Amino acid sequence: MTDLEYADRAEQLLLAIEQCVDRINEATDADIDSQRSGGLITLVFANGSQIVVNQQRPLHEIWMASRSGGYHYRFDGVAWQDTKGAGEFFGALSRDASEQSGLVLRFHD
Repeated sequence: MTDLEYADRAEQLLLAIEQCVDRINEATDADIDSQRSGGLITLVFANGSQIVVNQQRPLHEIWMASRSGGYHYRFDGVAWQDTKGAGEFFGALSRDASEQSGLVLRFHD
């Protein structure tokens, strides 16, 4: 993947997260605050916990940090996959956001 392809894919992912947060906030009582600064998004939940998603341009990766740990994702041509084989990004984000919010939340691209 070229730097430009990575930048486009990573931007699409961050925009999808923002759109999912808007959809979730409209449909549920989750009240997630989404704060974006360049290539970094911080999701703040009502209980004060956070999930941070950021671009790692030199590595062509997306990193996610949540209460459950830190994860690295690379685009495989179809989806952003965990570099240690633990699954797809939006599945992990849904799992961790659900755990941190106490609600069943579904993020998808």
